[in-house]
Amino acid sequence: MYKVIVFAGTTEGYDICRFLKKHGIRTCACVATDYGTRSLTENEDLTIRAARLTEEEMHAFFLEEQPELVIDATHPYAAVVTENIREACKDFPERYVRVLRQEGEHTSDAVYVENTEAAVEYLKNTTGNVLLTTGSKELKAYTEVPDYENRLYARVLSLPGVMTSCAGLGFEGKHLIGMQGPFSRELNEAMLRQLDCRYLVTKDTGAAGGFQEKIEAAHACGTIPVIIGRPTTEEGISVRECKKLLSEHFSLTLIPRVTLLGIGMGSPATLTQEALEVLSEADLVIGARRMADAVRQPHHEILYEYRSDVIAAYIREHPWYEHIVIALSGDVGFYSGARKLLDLLGPSVRVVCGISSVVYFMAKTGHSWDDAKIVSAHGRSCNLIPLIRHNRKVFSILGTTDGVRNLAKKLVTYGMGDVLLYVGENLSYKEEKVFCRKACELTEYEGDALSVILAYNENAVKMRTTHGLPDEEFLRGKAPMTKEEVRTVSLSKLQLTEDSICYDIGAGTGSVSIEMALRASQGKVYAIEKKDDALEILGRNKEHFAADNMEIIAGTAPDAMEELQAPTHAFIGGSSGNLDRIVQLLLSKNPHVRIVINCITLETVSEALAVIREHSFTGTDVVMLSAARSKEIGRYHMMMGENPIYIITLQG
Repeated sequence: MYKVIVFAGTTEGYDICRFLKKHGIRTCACVATDYGTRSLTENEDLTIRAARLTEEEMHAFFLEEQPELVIDATHPYAAVVTENIREACKDFPERYVRVLRQEGEHTSDAVYVENTEAAVEYLKNTTGNVLLTTGSKELKAYTEVPDYENRLYARVLSLPGVMTSCAGLGFEGKHLIGMQGPFSRELNEAMLRQLDCRYLVTKDTGAAGGFQEKIEAAHACGTIPVIIGRPTTEEGISVRECKKLLSEHFSLTLIPRVTLLGIGMGSPATLTQEALEVLSEADLVIGARRMADAVRQPHHEILYEYRSDVIAAYIREHPWYEHIVIALSGDVGFYSGARKLLDLLGPSVRVVCGISSVVYFMAKTGHSWDDAKIVSAHGRSCNLIPLIRHNRKVFSILGTTDGVRNLAKKLVTYGMGDVLLYVGENLSYKEEKVFCRKACELTEYEGDALSVILAYNENAVKMRTTHGLPDEEFLRGKAPMTKEEVRTVSLSKLQLTEDSICYDIGAGTGSVSIEMALRASQGKVYAIEKKDDALEILGRNKEHFAADNMEIIAGTAPDAMEELQAPTHAFIGGSSGNLDRIVQLLLSKNPHVRIVINCITLETVSEALAVIREHSFTGTDVVMLSAARSKEIGRYHMMMGENPIYIITLQG
């Protein structure tokens, strides 16, 4: 006995049969003709019955098999068949399930008619060629259209019997097209143009029947759609709702396949062949609107969502989807949300790569990318200025309309106005724009948020791999400066990382601040100074070294530090007698902060030792550094001693 009887013959019916077969539910698929059996394969759980059944035959079949469910997934225009199935289920109406194909979107520039006869009457009063896509069963009615042999083109199934019957009605040669649908928009469009059709006659067959592709093709060709309405207004459920019902009814354990798919820049032209195959198998596509719309196919259900936690929760709560594709921009390994999704969804998730924007754009500009610094400033902190200063090529995703303008202004400020900026916007779309200008020419540019840049700096200065810029490279004034040797050891003790958040307290001319900014190039440096003359020199050195990630804070510590973000590292070159309060504030902001203090006087050393005794540190280190430099006196070189410095390191 069958647990489920499915009246198929449609995409929806075949899909439900395959679902039941996959989960081992004994099923009988009823189709009208032998042709309908070709989309299914029998096994011990699926039997195919090819025959047109009357209402009485259906009723007898149901009484004999006593199925738990009868699923009517017949065509929305097969009104008589649906009525027969309903009547045959009158002894157990609670077992009847109607699966409906969703109607297409209403379009204002189409002609809607009630039935085939109304379509014929409409066409009688028109001129121009007509493409008929409603099948062969009602083709005879269209022979009443004047000059139909020359005006009308019939697209029907390529079965010998169908072709013979159509030829008998006078549809022959190029006026009879035997093809199996559904068809893509491109194929529909090519056919309408080739046949010079003024009208397209179609039924509202929904997404599975390729309805939307017909309408879009008609709009593109200036063809008027003539849409035959559905014969009855019905209530029913979707295929997805049916699968949910079946999974609950039979207590099925469902685990959907999930694929993270890199879709390239967004145009279908940049999809890989593997991506197209994955999308053809998917029943649900999830992604931000731009991404999901770029890859959606007629059979897809769509969830517009980009938040990883929401996506993971939705998949857990909707297990009846069989193959879920999460569409991600570009490549899954290039500044993608794939990493977080993999953490949430587990290792069984399939990952399919795409074409990244860097590969696509660099090819457009004619530059290689193997020697480029590749970063992203889209929705994240990225200090591009030092990267451009020290690298010949820097590629970055921007992500704001003023991104190019702001970058160009900064480059001009730091004396790099001649840097070439290659700009790419709306990559792969019809609106794609790729151009190159000097930074100084783009300071007022307003672009598209969907953008990337390649900064090409012919005069890039190589970054030193060690601490210790020569003192002569800094602009000097009357403000004190930490000398090269002391600065080198102090920075070594700080143990900075690329993304450190640093305080330079009592910054003076900014020699330590500048070196911090260069080493923590993707972090932040706050140069805190109270003296006006030092502040002026600080600003000039910031510009001289293009230290864009350095912010000058005018004021006395610790008060000037109150509103700053928590530091990972702090250098104290001058405390104005507030050392204990400064350290207290540093520890309150970050108990794990690493602090280096430079002391010249013994009184400051004593104050620092008191701080060590007062607070808990996991490690302390005190070094006394005495350096001497040679000085030429006549024929001789004399060593001239610098002031000894105590370098105290505290680890919070």
